Parts: sequence; C-alpha cells; structure tokens
Amino acid sequence: MLDFNSSKLSERITGLIDHALQQHQAKEAPRDYLGASRLAVNCSRALQYEYFHTAKDPGRDFSGRILRIFQAGHVFEELMIRWLRDAGFTLTTENLSGEQYGFSVLDGKIQGHIDGVITAAPEMLGFEFPMLWEAKSMKNSSWKDTKKKGLTLSKPVYAGQVALYQAYKEKEFPGISSQPALFTAINKDTAELYFEPVPFNGELAQRTSDRGVRIIDACEAKELLPRISRDPSHFECKMCEWQERCWKEQN
Repeated sequence: MLDFNSSKLSERITGLIDHALQQHQAKEAPRDYLGASRLAVNCSRALQYEYFHTAKDPGRDFSGRILRIFQAGHVFEELMIRWLRDAGFTLTTENLSGEQYGFSVLDGKIQGHIDGVITAAPEMLGFEFPMLWEAKSMKNSSWKDTKKKGLTLSKPVYAGQVALYQAYKEKEFPGISSQPALFTAINKDTAELYFEPVPFNGELAQRTSDRGVRIIDACEAKELLPRISRDPSHFECKMCEWQERCWKEQN
C-alpha cells in the first residue's frame, strides 16, 4: 500500500537523489592539481591533504545536501550570465574551443578557471575593459556580510582568487589587471544582487602565487607544513575534513 505521508515521502526521494549524487561524485576523477581558487585558504597543511587526495576522516565526505548546494550554485551562475547579457553586457565565458578560460603553471600542478571576462557594458556605468568577472552565490548571512564589509575583509579567499586571476590572465587579456574586476554575489535566499569593483592587488596576487609554489615544493619534498593552529578545537580545524588525521600526525 502506498504511503502518502508527505514527510516520509520527501525523506525517501531526497535520499534517493542524494545517493545518486554521491555515486556520481565518487566516479569523478579527482583533480591532479591544486586549484587556484583554494590558494588563499588559511591552512597550508589542509591544502597538502587536498593536493594528495588524502582520504577524509570518516563521515567527512560531501553529503548529498552539500552536493546539491554546489550544483545549485552553478545554476545561479548561469542565471547571472544570462541576466548580465540581457542587461547589455558583453560577457565571454569560453574560449574558441568552447572551454572555460583558465591558466596552468608549475607544469600543471596549479590550475585555475575564471568565470568570465566583460568586454563591453552600458556606457552609463563608465567601465573600462577588459574586466575579470567572478560570481558567487551565498546564503543570506554570508551575502549580507560581504555587502557590509566588502570582498577583501569578508571573503579573503575569494579576494586572493580574484587577484591571482587578474595577474595570470593579463597575457591573454591585456589590460585586465589595469581595470577593477567585477565581483558579483547572488543571495540564494532573496535573489538580491551585490556588485563590487575590485581593483587589482598585485601584492596579494604575488603572495598567493608564492604560497602555491611553497605548498607544491613542500609536497614534492614530502614535507608536512604547519597546521593553522596549535589547538585542535580551533574553529577552522573543527570544520576541516582531515581534522582527525591531522592531529594524529607527529608534527
């Protein structure tokens, strides 16, 4: 007999979807490089674990809910691309081969992919081109914090990502580091939009790039870099997928 209890039905169907998402995720080949979008993450050791595809602590793999959030973020980005184009922006997101714009350094050990480049916009905005375009979708509290404090203070990892992309894409798009990037944040709860011009920060780009090199060098030398904290209860350690493994290490 069919059970039409809506709560139980929701749980069952959600469980089926989440299981399918996790199976699909398990079949995907892991990155063989360190992503440029991650280089400003505070803990260097966590990035080493990430680079080596170190097994996460039991129960720390991405849940179906998190995978749904990731995929929903791609949908928000696609919407934003369409909205900007409809509003009169010329926004390119792929090269002539139909691939996302990116870059690769250190023999491919560090790679990054940008959301897009704006080459024209309504004249009333007074923009100059080309402009790097970076978009993120955020929950309400995170979106409000970004709007209040600005990208650099609220989301330093994203700020490092933007600076690095401006630096590395200068050769392909001359002048992209001379113009502010256009950072876009979409509120996933309210559909509110936040746009911020982000001037190129050469010092931040260099620092982020140098850090990536240090991490790769340490990985190749089998050197385990220091943790972000001496306290396993530090809030970033508590959120880390390798917390248990990390604190069992001798160093």
